Amino acid sequence: MKTINNYVVDAVENYPDKAFLYQSDDKFTYKEFDEITDKMADSFLQIGLKRGDHIGLLANNQMEWIITFFAATKLGVGVVALSPRYRDSELEYMLNHSEVRAIIAIDQIGDFNFAQYFQENQNNYPMIEHYIFIGKGFTESLSFQEMTKSSIRDKKELEQAKKQVSGNDLSVMIYTSGTTGKPKGVMITHLSIIASAKAQMEHFKVTENDVAVGGLPFNHVGGVTCTLMVALLSKSSVTLVPVFKPEHVLNVIETYKATILGAVPTMYMMLFAAENLNIYNLRSLRLAVAGGSNVEPELVQKISRNLPNARLVNLYGLSESSGACILSKLTDEIEKVEKTIGVSIGDFKVKVVNKNNEEVKENEVGELLVNGECVAKGYYKENEKTKETFLSNGWLHTGDAASIDEDGYITYRGRMNEVFIQGGFNIFPVEVENVLTSHPKVNHAAGIGVPDEFMGEVGKYYIIANDKQLTESELLTYCEEHIADYKVPRQIVFVDELPMTPAGKIQKAKLKSEYLKMN
Repeated sequence: MKTINNYVVDAVENYPDKAFLYQSDDKFTYKEFDEITDKMADSFLQIGLKRGDHIGLLANNQMEWIITFFAATKLGVGVVALSPRYRDSELEYMLNHSEVRAIIAIDQIGDFNFAQYFQENQNNYPMIEHYIFIGKGFTESLSFQEMTKSSIRDKKELEQAKKQVSGNDLSVMIYTSGTTGKPKGVMITHLSIIASAKAQMEHFKVTENDVAVGGLPFNHVGGVTCTLMVALLSKSSVTLVPVFKPEHVLNVIETYKATILGAVPTMYMMLFAAENLNIYNLRSLRLAVAGGSNVEPELVQKISRNLPNARLVNLYGLSESSGACILSKLTDEIEKVEKTIGVSIGDFKVKVVNKNNEEVKENEVGELLVNGECVAKGYYKENEKTKETFLSNGWLHTGDAASIDEDGYITYRGRMNEVFIQGGFNIFPVEVENVLTSHPKVNHAAGIGVPDEFMGEVGKYYIIANDKQLTESELLTYCEEHIADYKVPRQIVFVDELPMTPAGKIQKAKLKSEYLKMN
């Protein structure tokens, strides 16, 4: 059973001088990367970290993040990946719940000083023994830079530690966004992350000649699995984007002749809104991968227009599946990409079931289940929730509503808990959102079901318009022309922004809770 480091060794043996990572003017070959991660792994051993321990990681998409991750996995130390957008209440819960023994953090992001925060709040983290900072820390803390420069103390001890690592060991723990209740720590193993990355690599025919844009957050499977691990397994390259800024991303694509761009719909919208979009040469892109949430028809058309040489593909995956498990086919026409999220990849299996866990007929809507080596180990210290989601027979409950047609193509219908019943009819908000965003004056739409005395529930839709002259009546008329009358929104609200998770998904549960508080 292979571990992540087996693939690092393979890359060094076969492509030692091949570039793995680009960051600004810096470049790391596979050989250089292996050497620096060995030094960091040895430093971890010297401060007492061992197989089975957990280390927190709080940084942007930068070289230090990747060094930490791969150094830790060499020892069987699990990385607890945290968003640098988290603040005290989120950090306290996740770091204490995951029982990390050490944390590596960037010293400051924007106006928030993590070094100062942790120095002043050490009593809130009784299990953390070591604070390691990228940049300037405090007196008792350790320096990331110094740890990567130190000579390896005992090569024999390091090699012995590597041999102890198993494919079933934790590679990374990612906390769910917490849109409902407390976030859960998903335990992604070496085996499961490799399985997902390998299936994606083969499905997309990724080779050593590809260059991926590393813009999706590494604290999410879109970054760590679908970008970094796919690159490692294929011996290709990644150019890092520490913070997603449209002009910077466009420059990176042009400068490094990137071939693969992975982004969530919000990111694509930001790119296409850039003032100088037309001055960049983006013709090197062969794949435009859209994941994270439903890709609305209008965005599909924008991607096709602005990235002329790129094949647009959908990517469906979640933390619990360690990364991608469903992808569009490279041969799919735009019409197919607009309507479906693709087919299962590798040897993974999918099915759709009803409330009684019985498989439904073709094209019937139910809950999507996934089976295969990509399925994560479960939720950390959450036995009951693990049993509810990760079934003993290997099937994963995704919580997503979907249908599967006779050719195996899957149509995404939204979250199961988003479906509402209006006057006896099941309404899937994502279907209505697709119609709303196909209107040329609409950028984003998010729908929820809200209580109604007569209908039981009705659809309330939040709209971000790109034209302030857009009216509710204009939108309603448009909907009446394109969908059944019972699906037409009953309430429309124009907003300037929508609550988002760190991974770029709209937090509909937050919209719902805010509505209920106000009513």
